[in-house]
Amino acid sequence: MNYKKNLLIATIVTGAFSLSGQVIAAQAEAEERPEMSFFITSTTMGDGGNLGGLAGADAHCQALATAAGSGHLSWAAYLSTQGPDGVDARDRIGAGPWANSKGVVMATSVENLHYDNSNFNWMHIRDENGHQFASRIDGNPDFSEHDALTGSQMDGTAMTGDADQTCNNWTSNNDGSARVGHADRYSFTTPGSSWNSAHATPGCTQQNFIQVGGAGLLYCFATD
Repeated sequence: MNYKKNLLIATIVTGAFSLSGQVIAAQAEAEERPEMSFFITSTTMGDGGNLGGLAGADAHCQALATAAGSGHLSWAAYLSTQGPDGVDARDRIGAGPWANSKGVVMATSVENLHYDNSNFNWMHIRDENGHQFASRIDGNPDFSEHDALTGSQMDGTAMTGDADQTCNNWTSNNDGSARVGHADRYSFTTPGSSWNSAHATPGCTQQNFIQVGGAGLLYCFATD
């Protein structure tokens, strides 16, 4: 009888230590996992290139982040504007590092983001809820929403020249054009495309975005 009693006690104690170890391991993992500080938007503003300017785009990022539980951080859209008072996207997003909703570090600094951005691909660019966007490389080969509005060159600076590639600094849903990047790094089935400066859209309507493989998605970065 004493043997069975001692065996039961030993089993309980062992189980308690095992459970305790699992709790400690889970706590350690939670403490080590970086907080989300980057995402691609899960929804668009639905009005083509009219985002309400930079302020409207930033507010969209902030609202989505807040709904996902990250509203205590300040968020900005990765967008450049053109003209005499033009703004470079790279100067709007803080200093980094940035991690996605899964805790994967996407870039450690602004320089790392633009010149060593191997994690910017379909696997790791997630929306604020941890989901992947529609891409031809995994799903319907005739449907993609991989275009992300940036208005930027590959180094994160504003587009040069007279051609409008920011939809009149993100206020036009008709005339103009938008420079976009390929969030999955693919041009149709060919890898190697730029995440932030792949091509211009044929116009600034919502339909213009859709017809070339986009929807008006934005990259959002926590600035603090």
